[in-house]
Amino acid sequence: MHAAGSGPAPRRPDSYLLAGGRLASGVLEISDDPAVLDRGGFWGVVADFEGALHCVRFAEVRPAPRAGPAALRRQHWSGPSAWSWRSSLDQEAYIAGAVAIREWIAAGDVYEVNLCRILSAPLPDPAGRAGGAEPAALAAVLATGNPAPYATVLDVPEAGLRVVGASPELFLEREGDIVRSRPIKGTGRSVRELGDKDVAENIMIVDLVRNDLGRVARPGSVTVPALCAVEDHPGLVHLVSTVRAQLRPDVGWAELLAAASPAGSVSGAPKSSALRAIRALEPVARGPYCGGIGWVDADRRRGWLSVGIRTFWFGGDQLYFGTGAAITWGSDPLDEWRETELKAHRLVGLASGTGRQ
Repeated sequence: MHAAGSGPAPRRPDSYLLAGGRLASGVLEISDDPAVLDRGGFWGVVADFEGALHCVRFAEVRPAPRAGPAALRRQHWSGPSAWSWRSSLDQEAYIAGAVAIREWIAAGDVYEVNLCRILSAPLPDPAGRAGGAEPAALAAVLATGNPAPYATVLDVPEAGLRVVGASPELFLEREGDIVRSRPIKGTGRSVRELGDKDVAENIMIVDLVRNDLGRVARPGSVTVPALCAVEDHPGLVHLVSTVRAQLRPDVGWAELLAAASPAGSVSGAPKSSALRAIRALEPVARGPYCGGIGWVDADRRRGWLSVGIRTFWFGGDQLYFGTGAAITWGSDPLDEWRETELKAHRLVGLASGTGRQ
């Protein structure tokens, strides 16, 4: 049931979702069945890169407080020290992985693979006793220092979900039977750094997304309204395309997720070959990183899932963050390592700061 009217900003809920201008609270149900997303109710959703699905139905949904995450935090963020972060792949291992992918490309096994690594660091106050290790406190820092169109906070400890996303990328947006995806491929500090390789990456992934959505779309309805548009984001520019389709009448969220997951921009092409390469080269699971994170309003048949990039998640006494780059035949492995550093630099720096901007 949706709460009527906005009213005063609510006190901090114990478990909540903050996304898309909405604050949802009061957990009613936790499920791993995608069919619930067409059954009714308002849901927070995390689809892990490896395929696990986490759906949380909330009792109340209201407009988010104007102060955003800052209205929910209790104290300033107290994050890991800047030198405490560790990577699942160090520079040598990452470059070796990129070299292996180029060899597979030369052999005709794959065209592009998004090679990622997971950063982790111990939290100084993992239980949040001082209020400084709460997702809302981190989200308030990111909202100031790295605002993002698909910013999300999902804090549901009883489901093992404590996720803070500052994603610039739309995985899936559904309005009735219309679905859109906006894959990002091509990253630089400025437009001058974007070149032919970035355009080729983007077009390759657009073709993959068109094919994914075509599996569940009405024949002839898949279009590309925008191709390789330049978007500015904090500290970075990206090439972003838009793919749109009209779904068949029998397609629910279960079928849509099965057809589209994981997102092509963070896996590679062909997707099946890219996923085999990822399993061979990445030593740890990505989890929510590169998955789908967002909300679904099943009553109104609408919702969106971001691609879980620029995303932090909490696990035990650790804070996690993922970063990666697309490896193609035209890749320089050292440059791709540097791209992963570039993508992580701003956000990891914010998470390692005091929270005062």
